[in-house]
Amino acid sequence: MSWLELKIPPPLVALSMGVGGWWLSLWTPVLQAAPQARTVLALGLVAAGLAIELSGVWAFRRARTTVNPLRPERASALVDGGIYRWTRNPMYVGMALLLTAWAVHLGAPAALLAVAGFVAWIQRFQIRPEERHLRLRFGADYEAYCARVRRWV
Repeated sequence: MSWLELKIPPPLVALSMGVGGWWLSLWTPVLQAAPQARTVLALGLVAAGLAIELSGVWAFRRARTTVNPLRPERASALVDGGIYRWTRNPMYVGMALLLTAWAVHLGAPAALLAVAGFVAWIQRFQIRPEERHLRLRFGADYEAYCARVRRWV
């Protein structure tokens, strides 16, 4: 399955999982209670997800390094400031929060399987290959960064 590594853009994976979550919501029980509370929670998750994701993009732009997740070998700087002091993958954390917001909005607990699917896919086919490239490119500096900062949160 290594032929799938770094092939599908993470936003497309997230979108696909979101469609899968919606499909699950059609075929599984949906929570009818507290629609306003679900909306408020979903909007809060959207705000948090976008803030975290965009802060990751912003940090890469400031460092003048690639934000293209399919070409990690083009990384020109090891970004370890800003949001990257708390998570090594804020863009993926943000996408996972957006998917969680979608599941909450749908009111479908089964739609949370889409979040788990996203995390599993990104972990296997995106993050691990990215980390291999970053270890080769930045060596001991990247290892020290990994020792300080968790992969997700």
